[in-house]
Amino acid sequence: MSSLELVLVYLLAAVLGVVVFRSIKLPPMLGYLAVGAVIGPHMLGMVHSNKRIDHLAEFGVVLLMFVIGLEFSLSKLRAMKRHVFGLGAVQVGATMLLSMLIMFALRWLMPSLWKLSWQGSLALAAVLAMSSTAIVVKMMAERLELDTEYGKRVLGVLLFQDLAVVPLLILIPALGARDEDMGMELLIAMGKAVVLIAVLLYGGQRIMRRWLFIVARRKSNELFMLNLLLIALGLAWLTEQAGLSLALGAFIAGMLISETPYKYQVESDIRPFHDLLLGLFFITIGMMLDWHQIVRHWQWVLFLVTVPVLFKLVVVWVSAYVLGASNGVALRTGLYLAQAGEFGFVLLNLALHSGLVPTPLFNAVLASMVLSMIATPFIIMYSNRIVLRLVNSEWMHESLKMTTMARQSMDRRGHVVICGYGRTGSALGQLLDQESIPHVAIDLDPERVRQANNQGDSVLYGDATRPNTLQAAGVSRASAIVITMGDTATTFHLLDQLRAQAPSVPVIVRTHDDRQLDDLREAGATEVVPEALEGTLMLASHTLALMGVPVRRVLRAVQNQRGQRYRLLRGYFRNAEELMNDEDAENLERLSTLVLDPASCAVGQTFAQIQPTLAAQSVTLVSLRRASGSSLVPRSEMVLAPGDTLVMSGRQQELQTVVAMFSRPTDH
Repeated sequence: MSSLELVLVYLLAAVLGVVVFRSIKLPPMLGYLAVGAVIGPHMLGMVHSNKRIDHLAEFGVVLLMFVIGLEFSLSKLRAMKRHVFGLGAVQVGATMLLSMLIMFALRWLMPSLWKLSWQGSLALAAVLAMSSTAIVVKMMAERLELDTEYGKRVLGVLLFQDLAVVPLLILIPALGARDEDMGMELLIAMGKAVVLIAVLLYGGQRIMRRWLFIVARRKSNELFMLNLLLIALGLAWLTEQAGLSLALGAFIAGMLISETPYKYQVESDIRPFHDLLLGLFFITIGMMLDWHQIVRHWQWVLFLVTVPVLFKLVVVWVSAYVLGASNGVALRTGLYLAQAGEFGFVLLNLALHSGLVPTPLFNAVLASMVLSMIATPFIIMYSNRIVLRLVNSEWMHESLKMTTMARQSMDRRGHVVICGYGRTGSALGQLLDQESIPHVAIDLDPERVRQANNQGDSVLYGDATRPNTLQAAGVSRASAIVITMGDTATTFHLLDQLRAQAPSVPVIVRTHDDRQLDDLREAGATEVVPEALEGTLMLASHTLALMGVPVRRVLRAVQNQRGQRYRLLRGYFRNAEELMNDEDAENLERLSTLVLDPASCAVGQTFAQIQPTLAAQSVTLVSLRRASGSSLVPRSEMVLAPGDTLVMSGRQQELQTVVAMFSRPTDH
């Protein structure tokens, strides 16, 4: 197979794997592993091991360590030191120690089946201690769990595991030396690492900062990118020449850059190379899977999937509980960290090449790691049910929390529910307070909730995407719901819940841009407000004013843009002077909503039939929201049904008249 054909096979496999796994909401990394196994020599045989590809895949690990180094900062460690150096150190140490004792016991009880040396046992224990940062952090971010009590503990443990990889990358190759040379090899390796790291960190920071400043002054993206690759790969080569691993040098390079002002630019520039080469690394790992050996020794594979996962779950659960977490938080932390990790593949591959792990055991362990990572998204998705089933106190805690929330909102009707009380949500709450409009906010950040409640704001702690939280906040009795979270995936999930619980309540959604405007409306949003549009309008108005365009013309242009963009407020962007001078509140146009009762005289009529009544009162039907939650632009042939919500605009007196007319029973 030619080089071009080889590249095409890898690219096609990678694309198909990512598309399939993303479509079923699983991480792309699992897709890379799966397609590697399919095209590898042990299944379809399309691709065999290739030294050039293997070397290229190694760069994926190098860039992974480079990115980890970028995220490593002393301030971050100080903020999370209790979880990082407390629970993280206990988890890694306890997992490695206990797993080694179990493997020693296996060797003593079954010497004919388990012949692994103590060096191999130590290497496997290190592999077992790792968890998947890529899968867990991504799912926690999507589920808004990073700021929860268990989320902080999970992040702390993952951060310590990333740090622990550095000495393990030095230790495992040294374990492959002869017994009489091992101590000296290990001392030499550790000495080299200490000297190299000290020299680089002591003098490297100032040199790196100055050098990046010189490169950035040239204002060339190509030069900046070439410089990044030179630094990452150059320091990796330097550590390899010192007899250490490539990944260690890349980690040091990331650490040096993390303390410079160019950290975030570097991270965004290196991300495409990192993702591409890391995907290639996981494909080569998948190619190592020998399915014939797995089928032949399926009992071992099943044992190595279930027992280590349960063992690690118990270790993390007990460790977190001993260190002060509640039983429910400790169990959730264990569920999120029970799987194998991407660094486990790196260490396992290193152990194989160092002669510490025999090939049959390598295949069984590799298969069990892949299967545990495939199971991880499902474990996380059902973690709440597992915790509520196993921990009675957690059920009581959840019930108490929901009861407290319900007690705070049960007396409220016609209020506004704000989902997310960050910068946007708190500003909205202040405006609602000024107009004496009751509101309830939900947020998942306990510190933010505490501060808001201390200031007298009504903010409840909870996950707005969970049905019981929405019920406790009284969404079915609300007059409007506002979603201020910028994450689109979470917004879609929340809209789906709201369509089931409060299909007739108008929902206003905040987004960063308008790329998924129609999809959000189709999902149930009454109106979508993109921040990018508002920022653009303000930027344009200042620019036009500075260029000498009359202020009145600027205001008119901005109002026209808003009028075209926002369906609910179309017709409200009148002349600025008219709005400012209009002091008669009764004559101001406003919005009103009416939910049609099954007995309403308007039910069964088309929009064309009710239009004369609306026109006679100078009232406009702006939007029609079906009982299912979908929001539609009114059309003449639409038939009104029970549960439909009419959003109308007009003056207060005329609106009250129309609401009274449409609310009359049919037989009047």
